[in-house]
Amino acid sequence: MAVGLAVSSEHGQYNGRVTSFVILSCMVASMGGLLFGYDIGISGGVTSMEPFLKKFFPVVYTRMKDDTKISNYCKFDSQLLTSFTSSLYVAGLVASFFASSITRYFGRKPSILAGGAAFLSGSALNGAATNLYMLIFGRVLLGVGVGFANQAVPLYLSEMAPPRYRGAINNGFQLCIAIGVLSANFINFGTEKIEGGWGWRISLVMAAIPATFLTIGSLFLPETPNSLIQRFNDEQKAKTMLQRIRGTTDVEAEFNDLIKASLVSKSIEHPIKKIMQKKYRPQLVMAIAIPFFQQVTGINVISFYAPVLFRTIGLSESVSLIMSALIAGVVGTASTLLSMFVVDKLGRRVVLICGGVQMFVSQIMIGSAMAAQLGDHGSINKGYAYFVLTMISIYVSGFAWSWGPLGWLVPSEIFPLEIRSVGQSIVVAVNFVFTFIVAQTFLGMLCHFKSGIFFFFGGWVAVMTAFVYLLLPETKKVPIEVMDRVWREHWFWKRIVEEFDDKSKMEPA
Repeated sequence: MAVGLAVSSEHGQYNGRVTSFVILSCMVASMGGLLFGYDIGISGGVTSMEPFLKKFFPVVYTRMKDDTKISNYCKFDSQLLTSFTSSLYVAGLVASFFASSITRYFGRKPSILAGGAAFLSGSALNGAATNLYMLIFGRVLLGVGVGFANQAVPLYLSEMAPPRYRGAINNGFQLCIAIGVLSANFINFGTEKIEGGWGWRISLVMAAIPATFLTIGSLFLPETPNSLIQRFNDEQKAKTMLQRIRGTTDVEAEFNDLIKASLVSKSIEHPIKKIMQKKYRPQLVMAIAIPFFQQVTGINVISFYAPVLFRTIGLSESVSLIMSALIAGVVGTASTLLSMFVVDKLGRRVVLICGGVQMFVSQIMIGSAMAAQLGDHGSINKGYAYFVLTMISIYVSGFAWSWGPLGWLVPSEIFPLEIRSVGQSIVVAVNFVFTFIVAQTFLGMLCHFKSGIFFFFGGWVAVMTAFVYLLLPETKKVPIEVMDRVWREHWFWKRIVEEFDDKSKMEPA
């Protein structure tokens, strides 16, 4: 059965429809985003729960409750506490490189399955934790799960999706991240009220629910035609799968492009060395710059530590948790849905630039309000507190419809098949490195920078918006296997790519 959405490309006529088979497969794979989103939402809420702090981080708990002289900005400054949050990202960084080889040689499906299984194990260990070592080890397993899922899922979605709707389908990954954050925040709000101080265990162990869905669902996922051609010589099997996901037997144009890409891919023995060549310099720059910029927007400051931040401006524990749920969850999810509708119409560049402007203005307003009203002691007055909450909502919305989903979409669609798996691993690794750095340093930076932390991240938002305007070509509706055209037509990158082509022609055969 197929949904009646015809597919045609501005850069090459690919026949087909968006079939129900593709939609169902991508819905299952997108659940990998639930793992990442649920963890982001749960971590911030749990680390603000007093029973959790009292059991695992008594120094922070004592400082928060009894130290009246310490600055508002420094109450939660603890390297041990941030290690709980950031240990996941170190594990994810390491896992992403193993995931690259598995994704390349065994397919996208096994990596998604491994991600779900590892996350399931980590959630069980975290929920049963009796000491800090169990807690951290559980976080490491969660990191392995997120590393595998983040490496394989965006590739899977981009390869399954028709070019015309690739943006909307791939943004399903970010939508699931947003839904995960939303669910986690509401669960935190409910478990915080449980008498006896064990509600945090429910918050942590319920991560097993999305992990179970992904693990079981991945067993039934089909492999992508791109992966089948890359790993096997059975072209008929790959063509049959392509016909099935496109809902038509007339797939010759797309299939021929896949065959050409596969021949190049199979000639590459060392993809890491290959991606360092000047020919792939544009893709390598984007693989590093886009995930770096995505993290220095400061979004994980809001996601990880929103309840902590709201308590800093004087809100109670329960109010802080519900505000986190409403802002990070509801606003983020609604804005990601908006992105799915506009990304293939407006294009990647317009969405990233508009979202950047929105984030920059709101962060400057937040920093200005906190600088004017929140000192080292006392709290901000109610009017300014609600102003800050409004600006945070605008900021989260700006991220959720631009850099949030497109930070995963753009890298997943720009790599040719021969370097696609290693390229996505670089994206995930850079993402984890800077997520770790931001998570590990934020509470210390908040203590020392105070309200200036928002000007710091606002400055980076201005830089990344200029970067997109100058250096990122438009990729909407371009078939993934002929994406090299956009670099050859770009005012800056064409000089680098053409220079490599000229040198290649001059070399003797």
